[in-house]
Amino acid sequence: MDIQAITNDGIVHKQVFRGHAPEQDNAVSISYPGTEVVGHGSFGVVFTTRIEETGEKVAIKKVLQDRRFKNRELEIMKMLQHPQVADLKYYFYETDPQGEVYLNLVLEYMPASLYQRLRHFVTQRANMPRIEIKLYMYQLFKCLNYLHTRAGVCHRDIKPQNLLVDPVTFSLKLCDFGSAKQLKPTEPNVSYICSRYYRAPELIFGATNYTVQIDVWSSGCVMAELILGQPMFPGESGIDQLVEIIKILGTPTKQEICAMNPNYMEHKFPQIRPIPLAKVFKREDHTTVQFLSDVLRYDPTARFTALQCLCAEYFDELRTTEDPELINIVQKLHLLEFDKEQELGSLTESQAELVTQKLTSN
Repeated sequence: MDIQAITNDGIVHKQVFRGHAPEQDNAVSISYPGTEVVGHGSFGVVFTTRIEETGEKVAIKKVLQDRRFKNRELEIMKMLQHPQVADLKYYFYETDPQGEVYLNLVLEYMPASLYQRLRHFVTQRANMPRIEIKLYMYQLFKCLNYLHTRAGVCHRDIKPQNLLVDPVTFSLKLCDFGSAKQLKPTEPNVSYICSRYYRAPELIFGATNYTVQIDVWSSGCVMAELILGQPMFPGESGIDQLVEIIKILGTPTKQEICAMNPNYMEHKFPQIRPIPLAKVFKREDHTTVQFLSDVLRYDPTARFTALQCLCAEYFDELRTTEDPELINIVQKLHLLEFDKEQELGSLTESQAELVTQKLTSN
């Protein structure tokens, strides 16, 4: 893709479809001035601009569209509406002079990625404030609870680069649903998915019937990285990734391997004892260490779900704080507000009542 060919200097006028409107909805017109490329990779290009009609700053993700298939990322993004998901404002198609079709996703703009935010502290040889980590992680699990229970969507690529933040308001939004999928128990899935440092062990063991719990593992790796200032499991290859995990969590038991992938029959592993996480996270309190140990478990069925994470003692500070500044941040981000249908709809009435009491107690 020629990046020069997709930037522009003058005003551009486009007929676009609204992100959450029905398929048969009429196209609307938008216009925007010159664009600035802010990222590009194997997926395509992302650039920023401002919609003239609304004054909104947006990010436009441009990807090559295979004419034979519907774009899964577009179909999923049209479904999703949540404060912690980068919102799909509009989308439109373009054809280049060679006849290639490109899909353009016009998305809500955020000023930085969590990766960039962490680099800011690392280059200053400082730690990210622990309350900032807590605010970001709470929003991430709030997002995952919605994705996993309401939409049935597994993101499959949770990493700091795909988490967008505003360091002024501490708002966090998940982006890049290019690997996302609605998992069905009867359908196998590719195990070679998710960026290496954040890959759940069941994926490394070749599981094809994995669950949304792979996102929870990835989130635990993100949290560990924010605390440590570097990846917790920096594997140099797929199998080395497993070695890095075993070095800290110890060798998985037969039962844990079976829970990750019941069809795994390959080589035995040397017996390595786990390192207590309190030694890995020496400066953290017991509650933080316990939370990480509940999230970073080999057995996906024993690993905390996103909702269990939200209810964990680690986040009690956000519910019970008496610090006026933190209360203000929590209120502005609506962290203790939950949509009964969208976020707690998978629970029975009595479960929802108990969970609501826990999540909103302040």
